[in-house]
Amino acid sequence: MPWPFSTPLPVVKKLDARVPLALKRRLVEPPLNRAYAKPLRAGEFDELEGRRVGLAIDDLGIALVLSVERSRLVLVDAAPEVVIRGGWREFLCLATRREDPDGLFFQRRLVIEGDTELGLTVKNLLDGLEEGIARGRLGDWLSRLERLANR
Repeated sequence: MPWPFSTPLPVVKKLDARVPLALKRRLVEPPLNRAYAKPLRAGEFDELEGRRVGLAIDDLGIALVLSVERSRLVLVDAAPEVVIRGGWREFLCLATRREDPDGLFFQRRLVIEGDTELGLTVKNLLDGLEEGIARGRLGDWLSRLERLANR
């Protein structure tokens, strides 16, 4: 059966508001923790322990709040201290390192709102990592999503 939408965005928008946090955790936490396993073990995320960082992917209507607990990235049901906001393509560029994180922020394609010091800490942490998150199975899935959206 062919894909019934010109892009996957309407489906994602409808699903996100209805997906319970427990299911989001099962979908989001494992790939994030696998992707960042080395820096988490090395203590690079320790500064974020107990802090709440929101990711708002505006064009998808997705808002997640992440924290670090016992050297693991977790989704939390709490108000964020800082929000990093942008479109899904900008987050994809950040995840794949196709573009320099500084450029995405300086061009205001990604925006930090709230505790800017915490936001800059997150940006610098991501900027200092050698590889983007989008590799392996997660990278394959994100690439497929991007191809669908570009149809």
